Amino acid sequence: MDTTNKIALVTGGSRGLGRNSAIALSRKGIDVIVTYHTRKEEAESVVKEIEGNGRKAAALQLDTGDVSSFEAFESQLSTVLKKKWNQEHFDFLINNAGFGLTAPLANTTEEQFDSLMNVHFKGVFFLTQKLISRISDNGGIVNLSTGLTRFALEGYGAYAAMKGAIEILTKYMAKEWGHRGIRVNTVAPGAIVTDFRGGALKENQEARDFFGSQTALGRVGEADDIGGVVASLCTSDMSWVNAQRIEASGGMFL
Repeated sequence: MDTTNKIALVTGGSRGLGRNSAIALSRKGIDVIVTYHTRKEEAESVVKEIEGNGRKAAALQLDTGDVSSFEAFESQLSTVLKKKWNQEHFDFLINNAGFGLTAPLANTTEEQFDSLMNVHFKGVFFLTQKLISRISDNGGIVNLSTGLTRFALEGYGAYAAMKGAIEILTKYMAKEWGHRGIRVNTVAPGAIVTDFRGGALKENQEARDFFGSQTALGRVGEADDIGGVVASLCTSDMSWVNAQRIEASGGMFL
């Protein structure tokens, strides 16, 4: 597993699954750039932890729901790559940034729908488009989806639909960029205890007990259960895995 001088960019890397993925990548010898929306101090804390693992790291502000900001972001990224790594390219893009929203289909507003679309689908589409020329040949992309594209729970229709679009997009990215050796996969977590959706699962023991009872391994997931999966997809051990949806749910709703 040769990860020498490899660099990963993790969107939404200041907390939750993004933070865990960034740290897991550093443990595999990969340098990491994390993006944050508003949580600068938390992002800088992640940078320090990665540096404590002996890897280089940086944090950049990015609103993944604002496509008009991507040009300026690419310029900032270019500056950081040259200054800190003396590179023009990076190797792995982890499209992780997101937020949760629970609303029945009948009550979902256009504003809520557009917010989900902008961050979870449109942002991923156009950020990847903007950065694909900076991803090194034989690099990789990991898109985050959800178990909710396989099973349905009331209140998640709009969110899950965006993630379903991501799973289809993943296949097309793999098809169109495979000639450069770029692998593209989706990781789909099940129920995870983080501060996602305002920490709804973290604060609700009854919900944790229910989802744990519906999971083959008998518990809900933790962020530590996901980061390693994402990081492993950025190693040569997984070099023949491409265009796949990998569910990491502990066997939820089998």
